[in-house]
Amino acid sequence: MPSRGEARVYLRWAGWAGVAFFAVYPATNWLASQRALTLQLYVPLELGVPFIPQFIWLYVSMYVLFLAPLFVLPAGCMPALGRQLVAGTLISGLLFLLLPARLGFERVVPADPLYAAMYAMIFRLDQPYNLVPSLHLVFSGAIALACAQVAPPGLRAGLLVWLAAIALSTLLVHQHHLLDVVAAFVLVHVLRQKFKAEPCVNTCSCS
Repeated sequence: MPSRGEARVYLRWAGWAGVAFFAVYPATNWLASQRALTLQLYVPLELGVPFIPQFIWLYVSMYVLFLAPLFVLPAGCMPALGRQLVAGTLISGLLFLLLPARLGFERVVPADPLYAAMYAMIFRLDQPYNLVPSLHLVFSGAIALACAQVAPPGLRAGLLVWLAAIALSTLLVHQHHLLDVVAAFVLVHVLRQKFKAEPCVNTCSCS
C-alpha cells in the first residue's frame, strides 16, 4: 500500500495534470471545430481497419492505469512523471492547434445498449479533431513506461503488454489513425529524455 507521503505527491501531480488537461483539451477541440479547414493526416488504406466495439474496454482501461503510479512508483519518481504529463498535454495542445485533423472513420454507435452508451458518451465528450498526437497514448505511454522502469520483470512485462493493447485499441475503436499513435510514442520518448527521474533508475524499487 502507498504511504501517506506517496499519496500526497501522487495527488499533487495528478491534480496538476488534470488542470493542464481540462485547460487545454476542450479548448483546442472547440477551436478546431470552428475552423473551416482541417487536415487529412491518414492514408486511405487505414480506413480498412476493422471496428471492434469490444476493444472499448481496453481503451478506457487507461483510467485504471492512472492509478498504477500510486502503487508502483516511489514518491521520488512521481515529479518527473507529473512533469511529463503536464508538458505532454501542453505540447499536444499546441500540435492540435497547428494540425487540426479530421477523423477518417465514420463514427458508429453500436447496437448493443451497453456499448451504445459507452460510445455515445465518448463521442459527446471527445470531438474528432484532437488527433495528432493521441493524448490518450501520451498519458498511457508516459505512465506505463515510468512504472515499468522500476517494476519487477513480471509486472514490467504486464505493463508493456497493457500499453500495447491500449495503443491497438485506439485504432480498433476508430478513435485514432496510425500517425496519431506513432506521434504519441515519439513525444513520450522525448518527454522521458527531457524529464528523467534519475534517482529512480538506481535507487527505487517496488518493495
